[in-house]
Amino acid sequence: MKKTVWILTLGLSLCGHAFAQNFDDYFVDKTLRLDYIFTGNADKQDICLDELSSLPQWAGRHTHLSELPLAGNGEITMKDKATGKVIYRTSFSSLFQEWLGEKEAKVLTRGFENTFLVPYPKQPAEITVTLKDAYQKPSATLTHEVNPKDILIHQRGMSNLTPHRYLWKGGSSEKCIDVAIMAEGYSAKDEALFYKDAEIACESLFDHEPFKKLKDRFNIVAVFSESKDSGVSIPRNNEWKTTAVSSHFDTFYSDRYLTTRSVKAIHNWLAGIPYEHIIILANTDTYGGGGIYNSYTLTTAHHSMFRPVVVHEFGHSFGGLADEYAYDEAPSPLYPYSVEPWEPNITTLVHFEDKWKDMVKPGTPIPTKPQTDEKLLYTKVGVYEGGGYTKKGIYRPTTECRMKINEAPVFCPVCQRSLERLIRFYTE
Repeated sequence: MKKTVWILTLGLSLCGHAFAQNFDDYFVDKTLRLDYIFTGNADKQDICLDELSSLPQWAGRHTHLSELPLAGNGEITMKDKATGKVIYRTSFSSLFQEWLGEKEAKVLTRGFENTFLVPYPKQPAEITVTLKDAYQKPSATLTHEVNPKDILIHQRGMSNLTPHRYLWKGGSSEKCIDVAIMAEGYSAKDEALFYKDAEIACESLFDHEPFKKLKDRFNIVAVFSESKDSGVSIPRNNEWKTTAVSSHFDTFYSDRYLTTRSVKAIHNWLAGIPYEHIIILANTDTYGGGGIYNSYTLTTAHHSMFRPVVVHEFGHSFGGLADEYAYDEAPSPLYPYSVEPWEPNITTLVHFEDKWKDMVKPGTPIPTKPQTDEKLLYTKVGVYEGGGYTKKGIYRPTTECRMKINEAPVFCPVCQRSLERLIRFYTE
């Protein structure tokens, strides 16, 4: 529901494997979990290392290791210390960076948990974490060394794993994208209900292209992270629950924005279970959700719009797709008009050639008039004004899309292409 991502590196599908680095040259089959605290305010931001943990296996990609999947609002780069060679890169967005666009960030300094997964290096490595501002310029950077033999790297996931069951298994973690569906606000008596809801979420995802045709490139595991209370916190109603990851509505005082800042708790529940992307189901019928690129999807499971919303939010957290709806006349602080957004499905036309210009029929007017033919609402690619929360100056690919309205039955062709490119990036 909130923000998230950008286009794959030009020519990514053409990079081939001629220059591909061999995973086994630099990594063992384990995960290095990086816990950070992002702190600061609208004027100044900092990054603090919190903790390093080791997980029993690596569930991420084995190819394109030194390439970014998407640009994101931040980057992690790992270098081999001895040679200085880049051996792994990934990107992300964070709730902290969204908060920086809020009025509160002008008068208050806060800290937010953030956790990232990288392959476990064989030899000492240097890791650099960089946050970028709305103009895509570095705003904070931290570089630190990791010695894989450090005795204080916390060993997690070796025993007492959270109860879980696979809903779909396309193959090995080396060849597939591992998605964990977690329980939030499901008490012990709600276990059967959670697994039923997780099945619905899984079905909903695979009802949409390109996930449907590339289903065999995914593994989906449902993880019963038990809460003390049933339901989730709704601050505006003075309802506070004790739940697995302490989620709540009213994030940034927005009724529908459902998130959690307890990111370490999410990953503690999942330790030892192969996972790369995360969907959290909230046991509530209150409408809402949130999706943050390479962090998590969190969505209500018992509202009538559960099916479309969980897919929409996964479009954010997995695919880095932006919201295509608009409600403000003034530009969002996240999307200055002078900068091309890094999300693949919105544009300011600053560098439209990097977006979906190749999918627009020559002679199509810009902006494009919204389609009225129901058959063309979701498929006729053009340059339609309104997106990224702003009515003017930001454009989306089609009149309607899963990233714009819940009633849309599909992702638009531009979103589908971007998602497919990303799936292939992770698995080929």
